[in-house]
Parts: sequence; structure tokens; C-alpha cells
Amino acid sequence: MRVFSLLDGLYKAEYGVGDAFGRSIMCMHEGRMLGGNSAFAHLGTYRRDGEEIAAEIITERHNDDPHYKPLMGTDHAAIKVRGKWHDGGLRFEGEAAPRPGALFWANLTKLDEEALPPVGEVGPGGIVNGLYSIHIRALDGIDGGLSGVMLLLDGRILGGDAFFYYLGAYSSADGRWKGEILNQEHTPAVGEIPVFGGHEIGIGFSGTCHEAGAELEAIALAGKRSLRLTAVLRLMRRA
Repeated sequence: MRVFSLLDGLYKAEYGVGDAFGRSIMCMHEGRMLGGNSAFAHLGTYRRDGEEIAAEIITERHNDDPHYKPLMGTDHAAIKVRGKWHDGGLRFEGEAAPRPGALFWANLTKLDEEALPPVGEVGPGGIVNGLYSIHIRALDGIDGGLSGVMLLLDGRILGGDAFFYYLGAYSSADGRWKGEILNQEHTPAVGEIPVFGGHEIGIGFSGTCHEAGAELEAIALAGKRSLRLTAVLRLMRRA
């Protein structure tokens, strides 16, 4: 058994420094930490250090929408933290370069991955493993959309944002890919995210892929409502 196996998985992350508070998803996988939310990606590593876990993470903006403000006043931040299991999750404390002397904290709560569908097959010319930004837009004149991050890993999909998390599977080869995603809330989004808030959403999709990203078209079922969606993915870090 690998030393990281008990830590690996998808987490809801809540964090803050001073009066600032943020929320994201985070995937821990074999020493890497990859995650983010609607505007920022989190890219880092972690290691065991005795009874503690030491992690170093950078944040990087992937969404230019000025509505999303950076937690620490800058689009790029370097964070160093140490933590351990606490009350059924992971508790980290440390510092962030833009706020010297201020305590940065983060609580990670593991999310249920039982809804993850069977893993798909990836062949030659298939989509690259890695962390992607994803920007989803509703079609047919519906005012709605989401942005977040998505980790693609050998036929598995893990991702999300400040309110939702994604579990899915895909198959890909020869510059094409297709799959299915279940979009669920980890934090109540009714009143915050029109169209998607308050629903568990099943999505089937297909599209094209290339070395730097992918596109897709999808049908989403939100309650009794069927929605057509389109999305663009941009590769931010290979995995």
C-alpha cells in the first residue's frame, strides 16, 4: 500500500486568512494537491512528515471575470502549511506569501465518491491527464453557467468549485472524448447559482480534445428540466 493511499481523494476545502474566507475543492493524489473554484486553481504538493502533513500550494487565476476577487488581494499566492487529521478531516495552518505574519488556515473534508461511474478507456490521441479549468455555458437562451476546475485522470473525472463537486468518467481516443458527470452540491447553492442550485445534475457529453484542452457539448438533467450546455476546458497542469 502506498503511503499516500489513505489521504488520496476529493475534498471540500474551506480556508481563510484574517477576515478573508474562501471555499474550493481539492484532490489529493499520490503527493499532489490539485483543485480550485470558479476563478482560481490550486496547484501543489504534499508529503508525510512524522505525524504531520506538509504542503506547498500556489494559486493561479483561470477566470478573468472581475466579480471574483482574490482572497489575499493578488491573483498569485504561495502558501505553506502543515496539518494533521482533526475531527474527521484535515486541518492545516501556516502562512501565505502575500500576508506575512498572518495565520492561514484550511479545513479539508473528504467528499463521498461512491457515485463515481465505471472508469472509461483512454487510447492513443486521447485527452491528457491533468487539472483543467472548465467554463460551462447554457444554450437555448437560458441565462446560466458555471466555471470551476476538473481533474482528468485515466478515465476518471473529479472536480468542482465553491459550491459543487463533479464525479464522472470518460473515454477518449483520436482527438475525441465522451463521458458522464454527476454534479452535486457540497455547500447549499440555492439562491447563489441560478439554474443549477438545489439540484443533483446528471450530464452526458461528447466533444473534441487536443494537447492544450478540450471542448464539449452536453445534455444536463436538473430536476425535471433538460438543458443543453457547451463547455471549454484549458489544461493548467499535467498530472
